[in-house]
Amino acid sequence: MLKLINTILIGLSTGAIYSLMSISLVLVWRSTRVVNFAQAGQAVFSTYIAYEVALRTGNFWLALICAILSGALLGAFIDFFFMRTLFKRVTSGPIRAIAPVVATLGLLGILRSAVGYIWGVEVKSLPAPASTDGIKIGSEVLPFSQFDALVLLIVFVVLMILTFVFQRTTLGLSLKASAFSPEIARLSGVRVDLTRTVGWAIAGACGAIAGVLATPTSLLSPNSLDILLVLGFAAAVIGGLESMVGAVVGGLILGLGVTFIANYVGSTLVFLSAFVFLIIILLVKPAGLISGKRSRNA
Repeated sequence: MLKLINTILIGLSTGAIYSLMSISLVLVWRSTRVVNFAQAGQAVFSTYIAYEVALRTGNFWLALICAILSGALLGAFIDFFFMRTLFKRVTSGPIRAIAPVVATLGLLGILRSAVGYIWGVEVKSLPAPASTDGIKIGSEVLPFSQFDALVLLIVFVVLMILTFVFQRTTLGLSLKASAFSPEIARLSGVRVDLTRTVGWAIAGACGAIAGVLATPTSLLSPNSLDILLVLGFAAAVIGGLESMVGAVVGGLILGLGVTFIANYVGSTLVFLSAFVFLIIILLVKPAGLISGKRSRNA
């Protein structure tokens, strides 16, 4: 029974991090119809900023705040100075669908190289703000730690803030309008380009949080968050690329699924099982678990 409870808790904690990365991808997809593969590079760059701040100050929370700000600024910078120019120059034809994807892959390489040049390629560690040792219950020790509980709390708070922004604020309405009908949004007075840049900034911030929360239980290197990008993308597709709610649901489902596989079948099958889940969902519901009209409210 304790093993089952632990598996569920670890799965939720892991899935919460996947959800944040998934949200960052969904935000960019909804506004520009681009799968932002550079998100892994943006996240790792922001995580290295957190590492640098934590190294100099010893304060994890200050490091997290700096990572969020740097992630948001980097996301806005990429959209304002790069993606806007690309979309203006590539206006039609098959290349319009391909060029942005290739561009984000190029940005991923540039960001990785920049990180390697500045901080080197040797692995580093980011200290956790809470114990990563398992919680002891009687004579049993659950691998679920205080830090895992903290991750769940942080992600819950972030999701509540995003829910409020998207459902209760003018900015949220502008983001949804710019994503689903940019021309009508422009006629309604929405500054679509600026709104999309804000969306990229929020996506960058979410990716930064995911990177910082994933790193204390692993190691940090220029390529360390690539797997998080892959699993975050799988979660986004499982939940539905059009839906913020789907991003969260997809992340939690994937986190629970891979954790059950790791604990009850074998850790070597974790990566494979993620794609098995993805293929099953695509066969049953190609648009994702939450799609269609429901996604317009998310």
